[in-house]
Amino acid sequence: MNFLAHIYLSGEDEGITIGNFIADGIKGKQYKKYPLQIQKGILLHRGIDSFTDQHPTVRQSTKRLHENYGHYSGVIVDILYDHFLAKNWKNYHSQPLDEYVGEFYEMLRKYFEILPTRIQRMMPYMIADNWLLSYATVEGISNILTQMNRRTKERSKMNLAVIELERYYTEFETEFTCFFEELKTFSKNKIKEL
Repeated sequence: MNFLAHIYLSGEDEGITIGNFIADGIKGKQYKKYPLQIQKGILLHRGIDSFTDQHPTVRQSTKRLHENYGHYSGVIVDILYDHFLAKNWKNYHSQPLDEYVGEFYEMLRKYFEILPTRIQRMMPYMIADNWLLSYATVEGISNILTQMNRRTKERSKMNLAVIELERYYTEFETEFTCFFEELKTFSKNKIKEL
C-alpha cells in the first residue's frame, strides 16, 4: 500500500499514523528509539506490507503488470490502489478527502523534528503538490508515476503504467475493493495486538 492507505489504516492515533507514514525510512531495530505509539505505527506498517505482499488478490494485480515492469510491479500496484482509495474515499471515511489530507499535513508539521531527514526533504513537495489529494484522479496518478520513474533514473518506465490502469481499470478497482476490506480488518486487529 502507498501513503494514503497507510495513513488511513492507522486509525485516529497521531503517533501510530506518523510511525506508519515514516516506516519505510526506519530500518531494523531503529524503530525502538521512537516513542511507543510511533513504534506501534512502524510495526503496523511492516505488518501491512507483509500482509499485502503475500495476498493472492494483490499478486493477481501485480501479475498483470509484471511483463512490462518486472519488480516495480508491486510499487505500481501500491500507487494504483491508493488511487481507488482516494477516488472512492466517501465509501471509507465520513470526512471529505481534502480536509482529511489537510489535517494530515498539519500533523506532519507538528512532528517535523522527529521525521527522518528524507521525509523532511520530501514533505514540502508533497504538501505543495498535494500528492494525497491528487491520487483521486488518473491524471494525478500519472504525475506520481512519472515522478517515481524519474527517481529510478527512467529505468522503471512506471510512467507508462497509466496505460494498464486505463485498460484494466475495472479489474484493478474490483481487486482493490475486495482486498481492502480484508486489509482493514487485518490492520484493526494488528493495532489491538500491538
